[in-house]
Amino acid sequence: MLLLRSLVFQVLFYLSTFVLMILGSPVFLLPRRLGWPLVPFWARVELFLLKWIVGMKVEYRGLENIPQGGYIVAAKHQSAWETFALLPLFPSPTYVLKRELRYIPIFGWYTAKFRQIPVDRGKRSAALAAMTERAREAVAENRQILIFPEGTRRGAGEEPRYKYGVAHLYRSLGAPVLPVALNSGIFWPRRGWCLYPGTVVVEFLPPIAPGLDIETFHARLVEEVETTTDRLIDEAAAAAPASPVVRRALQRRADRDLQSA
Repeated sequence: MLLLRSLVFQVLFYLSTFVLMILGSPVFLLPRRLGWPLVPFWARVELFLLKWIVGMKVEYRGLENIPQGGYIVAAKHQSAWETFALLPLFPSPTYVLKRELRYIPIFGWYTAKFRQIPVDRGKRSAALAAMTERAREAVAENRQILIFPEGTRRGAGEEPRYKYGVAHLYRSLGAPVLPVALNSGIFWPRRGWCLYPGTVVVEFLPPIAPGLDIETFHARLVEEVETTTDRLIDEAAAAAPASPVVRRALQRRADRDLQSA
């Protein structure tokens, strides 16, 4: 039954995304600001499907920590879930995403329309400069830069691998950074087809104000996000100790801690 529900959701996820992209195509004729509501609507549709088909709910904590205006959102990245579930919480977000997504038919057009920030990972310094310039323009427009500092998904409990791109943005833009911890990988694992019922918890931590040096900022970001993420994983483990995904996450974390001891 778990696999069946997961497959039904996956089919409806891609089908509903395609249908909404087609039906929403008139937004290409509208200013970005007027067309944007289609995107958070899409995210809410997928969250609704997750809740009623899979039994996956969501709890947002620390919403009072979300600032106003333009800033950087540095979120933990454990699954595909946060790529859409965070969207409705910000008035004008722009993701830092890999350039290849621009080449996906229709979907790529939307990323261009809503001025998401593509990054060519193969060009390194040139890509960093281009990303910084686009991000600076977005913050000047009071937009929110959503970035996953690890660059790719890391399974729940795996050793974190934070890159310095977010630290570079922090220093270059002089904008506050909103750290975000979550435990989505417990319910939507990085690998496999099965999705699991339960409550994904997202916790917004107090913003890190501008002015710290890069190393201090980087260490603080990693410490705060990882400590909170570990606590959220423990909460999920207490609620569903028999879950195979929970057991794997706890084992990965134990192995990680053993190696770093």
